[in-house]
Amino acid sequence: MAGRYYLGLDQGTIGTTAILFDQSWHEVSRGYCEIPVFYPQPGWVEHDPEDVWHSILSATEQALRNVGADAASLLCIGLNHEGESVVIWDPETGLPVYPAITWQDRRTVRMAEELAYEYNDLVLKKTGLMIDSYFSAVKYKWILDHIQKTGRSEKKKRLMAGTMDTWIIWKLTRGALHITDASTASRTMLFHLDENRWDEELISLFGLENLIFPEIQDSAARYCFTDPEAFFGARVPVSAILVDQQAALIGNGCVEQGSIKATYGTGCFMLMNTGDSVVRSSHGLLPTIAWRLNGKTTYALDGGVYIAGGAVKWLQKGLEIVASPDETETLAGSVRSNGGVYFVPAFTGLAAPYWDSYASGMMIGINSSTQKGHIARAALEAIAYQVRDVLDAMAHDAQVPITTMRCNGSPTANSFLMQFQADILGVALEIPQVSNATALGSAFMGALGIGDFDSIDDISRLWSVSRRYEPKMGADERNSLLYNWHRAVERAKYWNE
Repeated sequence: MAGRYYLGLDQGTIGTTAILFDQSWHEVSRGYCEIPVFYPQPGWVEHDPEDVWHSILSATEQALRNVGADAASLLCIGLNHEGESVVIWDPETGLPVYPAITWQDRRTVRMAEELAYEYNDLVLKKTGLMIDSYFSAVKYKWILDHIQKTGRSEKKKRLMAGTMDTWIIWKLTRGALHITDASTASRTMLFHLDENRWDEELISLFGLENLIFPEIQDSAARYCFTDPEAFFGARVPVSAILVDQQAALIGNGCVEQGSIKATYGTGCFMLMNTGDSVVRSSHGLLPTIAWRLNGKTTYALDGGVYIAGGAVKWLQKGLEIVASPDETETLAGSVRSNGGVYFVPAFTGLAAPYWDSYASGMMIGINSSTQKGHIARAALEAIAYQVRDVLDAMAHDAQVPITTMRCNGSPTANSFLMQFQADILGVALEIPQVSNATALGSAFMGALGIGDFDSIDDISRLWSVSRRYEPKMGADERNSLLYNWHRAVERAKYWNE
């Protein structure tokens, strides 16, 4: 046998990454499988749940093959997933009754608004979440309403419900286990944040009594073994479940109260560890569960930016002004300033701290002197401005001074973006040695779940900094840029009114 490995499975919106760490915690191999994303109507975003399951197997098989190993060499599996995306399936046939609706999907905006008019205070008090199409409950409700309208026979059955972790583990165990963890449950709008349980009143409010919800577990434990017929002939412990952003919080070593991370990808998602306290935000940020271990809950404050790297992708795929995302760094550096150009990438509305589903994407300040470099620079700067807005809200709500932020995700390779981010925040950024801190976090939690670590604090032995960016911008320049950014945001917010 080639060796023994910890497997970190990072199931994301566009693909699954499987990373093998050896027992010295070096990354030795990785596999990747793209997940097809379907857009049947404007604002609708779906997966075929079977594609998600296939991606788990394919990415894992690649990672094992790269080192000549088989599944029996795996010490455990730690799984993180895309959070709020949902699937409903028939427990008798094992078949989904409708495609998985992803976290990005906006078809339930009107439904959420109607429910919020009457019930937002109740939901906010119990879950810490405002009623929004981002979260799972309205997605479940839409699927059930769709079944009812189409007269499908499944409407009379009790159906299995879950986020993507629940579906994957159900498949790994060939239907033997129907579970989730507390960090995931806290993202559904159905979980009582203070009492750590499904809330029957909320389940009834959303009309979901006919669904069978998973049992809520700790975020790391020896839950089960994979079924050999489902998983390469091997019985491997499944020992960690986390939302991807919570896994990144751990993978960045942010286990102390007040520590903060930002994960840059299609969007940018920031979490601050708030310890054993639920911090209720006055700025639209979301109290959530970071993890639960041995029945003890650690909380976090969450702020999400919908479009970060997605703005760069638009430059590449939409405007076709760059051939690859890497080119934006060179282009942005080719001009001395943004030339007065500001880009608000509100392609699917604005998330925290604005929570405006109707805000429109906007580029403003263009004139006859505007070049490609100014547009590329404006797109990168927009990422940093949005992160600054969230960080300001976090600092105010938590009443904690922020001196450093740890960052991960492929956009962190863009040195222009990272330096500008440090400049506009006025705090230092730390980039980790392990590029996929999310998979590291889930693999570490898997090892914790099987007893290979004594405490979550042991992650500090595995995390190390690769590069550090110190702020260099003066306060006057920073304040001027932020003033003009906020003027642009106000125009984007009112465009559709």
